[in-house]
Amino acid sequence: MSIPPFHLAFPVRDVQEAREFYCGVLGCTEGRSAATWVDFNFFGHQVVAHLVKGYSAAASHNQVDGDPVPVPHFGAALTVDHFHQLAEQLKAKGIKFVIEPHLRFQGKPGEQWTMFFQDPSGNALEFKAMTNPDNLFAKYVVTD
Repeated sequence: MSIPPFHLAFPVRDVQEAREFYCGVLGCTEGRSAATWVDFNFFGHQVVAHLVKGYSAAASHNQVDGDPVPVPHFGAALTVDHFHQLAEQLKAKGIKFVIEPHLRFQGKPGEQWTMFFQDPSGNALEFKAMTNPDNLFAKYVVTD
């Protein structure tokens, strides 16, 4: 079964700045656009950056396996190889991580590589890679 792409619209302080980050840093391709918004192919999904003048994201945090995870956030689930490739690409471009790339939930069904960083508007992004991809949607309760 083919999984349909999702759509997400999110605020940014500057459309051109978003374009440079999502295309230039993350490697997304640009789709439709106007003066106040731009579509991106975000790892096979459609995300749309909408201009909100003066916007600066504020995040709360939630503890997950010892990490202060920024909420809200969005991102993509990648293969382990693609995850490490992206992490190296981000490091080479000088991206500052909110949470450095590392392995979370070691030895548990949710074992995954994860990293968090922000776009220029302060929107938090998480990229992850399950060590067992079949566990991405597995039902279980995490106990600390």
